[in-house]
Amino acid sequence: MQITRKLEFDAGHRISTHNSQCRHLHGHRYVLEITLSGNIIADEGVPEQGMVMDFSKVKRIAKSVLVDQWDHAFLVYAQDTVVVEFLKTIKDHKTVILDVQPTAENLATIAFDMLDQAYQDSYGNHLRLEQVRLYETPNCWADARRK
Repeated sequence: MQITRKLEFDAGHRISTHNSQCRHLHGHRYVLEITLSGNIIADEGVPEQGMVMDFSKVKRIAKSVLVDQWDHAFLVYAQDTVVVEFLKTIKDHKTVILDVQPTAENLATIAFDMLDQAYQDSYGNHLRLEQVRLYETPNCWADARRK
């Protein structure tokens, strides 16, 4: 069985090497879809009976591991030194420095890696992260899937 939970957050970025508009500082309303697989929990009397995982727990984990760090932050490539240095001049600015360009593809991959260890098999139901889909816009997204 697979389940999916959707969360949204806002973040800024720029693709410093891009040949078009994305080379400028800008932001997106990102949508993150987290897909987990596992057996339906059959244990009598537990709150998660009949579920793969409680959707509220899926959300709580994603928020603590990823969303709270990226929401209203500027996601910047470490080699984009002009922007990195500029952001350092803004007191208490929420900046996330990445080892790769903050493209949808790279962000989806990073999100998958961050979340993969966070979802644990608590009930012996073989729970595991299968996919992270990250929408940069309503019409553009990237999927990071388990290999």
